[in-house]
Amino acid sequence: MLLLPPSESKAEGTQAKPLKLSTLAHPQLNELREHVIGAVEKLAKGPRAKAREVLGLSAKQESEIERDANLATAKTSPAWQIYSGVLFDALDAQSLSATARKKFEETTFVSSALFGLISVADHIPAYRLSGDTRLPRLESLARVWSDSVSSILERQQELIVDLRSGTYVALGPLPDDVAAVVPKIWQKMPSGPPKIVTHHNKATKGRIVRELVATRKRLDTAEVVAEVIASLGADVDISYAKSHPIINVVIDVA
Repeated sequence: MLLLPPSESKAEGTQAKPLKLSTLAHPQLNELREHVIGAVEKLAKGPRAKAREVLGLSAKQESEIERDANLATAKTSPAWQIYSGVLFDALDAQSLSATARKKFEETTFVSSALFGLISVADHIPAYRLSGDTRLPRLESLARVWSDSVSSILERQQELIVDLRSGTYVALGPLPDDVAAVVPKIWQKMPSGPPKIVTHHNKATKGRIVRELVATRKRLDTAEVVAEVIASLGADVDISYAKSHPIINVVIDVA
């Protein structure tokens, strides 16, 4: 199981069929999904200034509010086509082989502020809602989702490769007793120790996902995952100091 964050930037859906919660992965989340979607739609249909403030938008981003006001009727596409940020651009799922695409759609999930946890194959509309948003009269989204999503992760039988950012880890933390690895991306600096650089971090995660779904190796240990990641030309080592092994991935983009 591969766990990804969503992307802030999103493409419009292209298929004229609206969101249908009953078709999404993990239907046990649907009651919470209805609750959050209702709060978002109410916000988006209210005063624009308030919606901009809560959603963290500028006046030039009014179209994002329109998206949230029309979640029930908007066109949809598979989530991997909706999410259009750096990670998903680097992943380039459209160009995967048929076998790799099938594996990608069956094993890859996104932590979403709006939907909790969805498959990349689930059909969703474009929306605006970040994981750290505080919706009016609603608990933090971490409190809304964390217990239910963590419960889903706890029941996973396969190794989880967690590529989420901190905000989205909070929407469903890994249970201590689940088999999981956490790749951490570092960039070599001209001098001094490696650092985390957001753009290259996201792009590298996209390339990692692409490599993991293309490999024929069984991803059942941290060592195998690290070996596949190393094939990208990165320096890789594993730290076993925490509940879940951390795979340190050091890249050189010079």
